[in-house]
Amino acid sequence: MKRRFNTTGVCYTDEHYMVDLSTRLAKMKEMVDGGKYFVINRARQYGKTTTLHALANYLKEEYIVVQMDFQKMGSSSFADEHTFSKTFFQHFWKISEEDFCQNIENIDDIYEQLKCADTLNELFLGFSTLCEMSDKKVVLIIDEVDSASNNQVFLDFLAQLRAYYLDRRSALTFHSVILAGVYDIKNLKIKIRSEETHRYNSPWNIAEQFNMDMSFSVADILGMIEQYEMEHQTGMNTEKIAELLYEYTSGYPFLVSRVCQIMDEQLQEIWNEQTVVAAVKILLNENNTLFDDMTKKIEDFPELRTLLYRILFQGMSYPFVPGHFVTELGRDFGFIVEKDGMIAIANRIFETRLYNFFMAEETINSGIYRAAVQDKSQFIENGFLNMDMVLRKFVEHYTDIYKDSDERFLEENGRRLFLLYLKPIINGTGNYYIEARTRNMNRTDVVVDYRGRQYVIEMKIWRGEEYNRRGEEQLMGYLDDYHLDKGYLLSFNFNKKKQAGVHEIQCKDKVIFEAVV
Repeated sequence: MKRRFNTTGVCYTDEHYMVDLSTRLAKMKEMVDGGKYFVINRARQYGKTTTLHALANYLKEEYIVVQMDFQKMGSSSFADEHTFSKTFFQHFWKISEEDFCQNIENIDDIYEQLKCADTLNELFLGFSTLCEMSDKKVVLIIDEVDSASNNQVFLDFLAQLRAYYLDRRSALTFHSVILAGVYDIKNLKIKIRSEETHRYNSPWNIAEQFNMDMSFSVADILGMIEQYEMEHQTGMNTEKIAELLYEYTSGYPFLVSRVCQIMDEQLQEIWNEQTVVAAVKILLNENNTLFDDMTKKIEDFPELRTLLYRILFQGMSYPFVPGHFVTELGRDFGFIVEKDGMIAIANRIFETRLYNFFMAEETINSGIYRAAVQDKSQFIENGFLNMDMVLRKFVEHYTDIYKDSDERFLEENGRRLFLLYLKPIINGTGNYYIEARTRNMNRTDVVVDYRGRQYVIEMKIWRGEEYNRRGEEQLMGYLDDYHLDKGYLLSFNFNKKKQAGVHEIQCKDKVIFEAVV
């Protein structure tokens, strides 16, 4: 069977190109061997289910592994204690009957005890008997566990797990329990709400910390695409492609696999830098379950929306505070990460998608966007982008449309307005991203990819001649990183005596095209 890249459902080594999970599985087995109860809470499509399936297979020689999925039980299963107990056992037994029959002599009596259980107390008494009589220790794995976390019966279920865990020397119970989902069920404020209060009192305070990095490293990605190269012989530079994939995705499993999938199935070219850029562009323009979920979460949580907007468009910096509601939301959803103690957008693709999302809401009523649509045919020469002309025309339109705006409006919105102007010009052929290392209140660098050519535009707030010279020096260093001899500087100057316009500056061996508005 021809292998492929998979972005839907569980991945299997004989069907799909995968990263090597052996190191992760060995570390997780250490926790299981130690009898740990823990939660794997990671963002959507982060490889949780694939990892759990691989772990169950990895453990099966030593343990009876019961791997369940709360989504398969349906919401009605959590209506009350009686319904949950009956439904839970039906799913539990269907999965594990063969294993228990092979490892327990008097299985019929235990089966009847469990089958007749009408309450959680009776159900767990049966599980205790089952674990006591089994020749092998029992490991319980439950995926999508947070799909039930807004039900009281779920809290009662956790309470039973906790009670038996604490009393495990007197009454045998599951050797290890692994729960997996997006939300951290130790903080049920996110899912269980009332009109007056948020609830924090999860009974799941027995869980060990699960700090394993489940993102893909450059080495992980390299191993996966080397499998592909061995079978397809494209001649790609696998190390360079792996590094580039990581630059765009920061190792987010779905994004890595989806970019590879697009290159394999839609572009079908030799994999090089231009192929990766083209695949990223296709990804950014598609609707998929991950992006749909991102949009929904931003709309559902206005506090998170405000945080992301201020980071992206206003260059605001916020400390990463574990336990803070909005911080935990952003981390659980995979939108943000901690970097040097501060909040950062998780990866370049998410960042560009968020920019596009926020700007899409403004394009209809934006005069600068309409001006770019009208001008766009002027900016392409011999198939390539004339960035000099883009900045010249932007200065003209910016001056005409916003000349009467106050300084605060321009300082907060100037860079967003340039991105609105740029978007229809490159849309359909090129794409852009923001260089996160340089984004702050005073400076933001935009890198535009257009038909294999790159353009670096530094957008900054004018803070005087000395600051401007430092900006030019920083831009020259950045041009060295990208092996470019020309860069662009867009300065937002709020000095009433300023001279708006454009001019070129020769800085050593570089040319800087500067536009002042």
